[in-house]
Amino acid sequence: MRGSITKRGKKSWRLQVFLGKGPDGKPERYFETVRGIKRDAESRLSQLLAEYGRGNTPSRGSLTVADLLNQWLEGRVRTNCAPRTIESYHSTAELHLIPNLGHYQLRHLQPSMIEAYYSKACESLSPKSVLYHHRLLKQALKYGCQQGYIGRNPADLVKPPKPRRKLMRTLTQSEVADLLIAAQDNHYYPVIYTAVSSGLRQGEILGLRWRDIDIASRSISVNRCLYKRRGICQFLEPKTPHSRRRVAMTPKLAEFLGEYRLERERLFHELGETIALDDLVFGTIEGKPLDPGVVSHNFARIAKRAGLENVRFHDLRHTFASLMLQRGAKPKVISEALGHASVAFTLDTYSHIIEGMQEEAMALLDEVLPAGVKQITPKYANSEHYVNTQASI
Repeated sequence: MRGSITKRGKKSWRLQVFLGKGPDGKPERYFETVRGIKRDAESRLSQLLAEYGRGNTPSRGSLTVADLLNQWLEGRVRTNCAPRTIESYHSTAELHLIPNLGHYQLRHLQPSMIEAYYSKACESLSPKSVLYHHRLLKQALKYGCQQGYIGRNPADLVKPPKPRRKLMRTLTQSEVADLLIAAQDNHYYPVIYTAVSSGLRQGEILGLRWRDIDIASRSISVNRCLYKRRGICQFLEPKTPHSRRRVAMTPKLAEFLGEYRLERERLFHELGETIALDDLVFGTIEGKPLDPGVVSHNFARIAKRAGLENVRFHDLRHTFASLMLQRGAKPKVISEALGHASVAFTLDTYSHIIEGMQEEAMALLDEVLPAGVKQITPKYANSEHYVNTQASI
């Protein structure tokens, strides 16, 4: 029997006891959170190891919300979620949920306790952030129900705050032109031009290899993404099956990337190197990936120089979708290009753009439908025969 201690925060320690393999052959672990100095955590771990050595296990009723969250994060989440999701869940649990709700025993957790936390959190956080906390907590408590730790999910009885819908920032055609002019002499111009021309996410663009670019058929294959986690860049598979896709290029983008490759080949030739299919399309001369944070920082400076305030790199993706919709592209085509899970999600995300296109749509319909013909009132409209006939109808 063995265990470990991990520091999770100021005077907060997570204990982990390895119990061996379960009936399904998978490792089983027990997690517990201890508050205090490290000596307290070491003492509690020794106590747990001694109890397990005697064949005793802690009562399920003694499990706290912190214990459940740690067990859920290290088990279900770590096994089934993408790295960025894992990091986000860990951060939310450690910074918000565990400090405020972690000390409650699961059997004593009531909806009113959760509601009180949401009310307190809304004083310093946006409703959208608190809603995210709710969804995370609800999933963890659902896991607790599945494991038999609690009989019901108290989060099911809580109504989370409703976030205010925030309209996304999209660029007009003239603003895109201003941005590209401001960026034309910048090292990151190829990345920016590709983003606004394809709708790809930043991580998808920075993860592209030359084997993913088909100039002849004017298409890009998205097979992996570049993620930066805790200062380390790594390439991973797309988060969802819909994100792994083949995206058509505009003729201008295909021509641009073709010329860009020729420039890179000349540069590599001067250095005595050649470009391989697995080399990054947008990378350093040494073959290393571009830092996503550095790209975003430089983009913000370029946008500001172009007179575009509060524009993020990700807004180029929204701009791509907006311009496509305004030019009459079908939502299904846009949804597939963006890698969305469904057309319904695309329509909901860009509903404000679609609403603004109603007048144009009505004008197009007006070109198809014939003009209405004014009805001619019958000669006997005022006669007793006409009145009786209408009454019978």
